[in-house]
Amino acid sequence: MGKKHKNKKKWSQEVTEHSDALDLEPGIFKSEKPEEIAQSLKQSAEKSDRRKSNPFRSAMSMLTFYINRAGGGLSRSQRDVLERAKNELRKDFGREPK
Repeated sequence: MGKKHKNKKKWSQEVTEHSDALDLEPGIFKSEKPEEIAQSLKQSAEKSDRRKSNPFRSAMSMLTFYINRAGGGLSRSQRDVLERAKNELRKDFGREPK
């Protein structure tokens, strides 16, 4: 098995940084404010004319994708922030949080 290059990006990182559907604010998933993450995703989804589903689904899908792909690389506190961002996103789109 060959050595992996340390600077080689994973495909999931590439998708998150250069989404075909949404123009994401750089570093938004590192924010410590769930409201800020949700608002940024909402704005990106509403502005995009490249998304394939409605703005809420596109924004929620990107957030869920990031959480799932970051996996063990997320600290417990950042994972909690991102999970709370899901509820904020639901509120921002007028949907009832779970």
